[in-house]
Amino acid sequence: MNLELLVFTLMASEPVLKLKEGDPAPDFTAATSGGGQVSLADFKGQNVILFFYPKDDTPGCTKEACAFRDHFAEFTRQGAVILGVSTDPVKGHDKFVRKFRLPFRLLADEDRKIVEAYGVWGQKSFMGRNYFGTHRVTFLIGPDGRIKKIWAKVNSAEHAAEVLAAL
Repeated sequence: MNLELLVFTLMASEPVLKLKEGDPAPDFTAATSGGGQVSLADFKGQNVILFFYPKDDTPGCTKEACAFRDHFAEFTRQGAVILGVSTDPVKGHDKFVRKFRLPFRLLADEDRKIVEAYGVWGQKSFMGRNYFGTHRVTFLIGPDGRIKKIWAKVNSAEHAAEVLAAL
C-alpha cells in the first residue's frame, strides 16, 4: 500500500473532530421521529446524550440504538435525555423507532447542518469503497450546554453502558 492511500484510509476511518470537551455545544433545531421539532436549547439544565449514527436499521446502528433503549430507564433516572442523529428522513426514523420500540427521539438531519456543525460528517471507507457519511460519535452535553465528554470510537453494543457510567 502506498503512503498516500494509507493516509487516506486512516483519515477516512476516523473523524477529525473540531470540537473538544469543554466547548459550547453547537445549537440546532431539527425535525424528529414522531413529529415535531426539537432544539438543543429545549434541554438546557439537563444532560443530553447526542449520538450520531450512519443509517437507520443497519446492523451496527441497530445494536447501538437498542443498547440505548435497553438502558433507557437508567438514563431517565439520571435525568439525561437521549437524542439520536442521522441524515435519514423522518419517515425512515419513524419506521426504525416502531420496529425496535425506541423510546427516544431520532433527529432527521437531511441537510447535514448538525453533522457538519459537530464535525462528524466526513470521508469513510468500507470494503475498499471510499465515500462521505456520518461517523459514529457520541457527545455528552452538560446542563450548562458545554460538551462534557466525546466518544469518537464507539463499540455499538457496549457504548450505552459506557455513556451511562460517565453520567
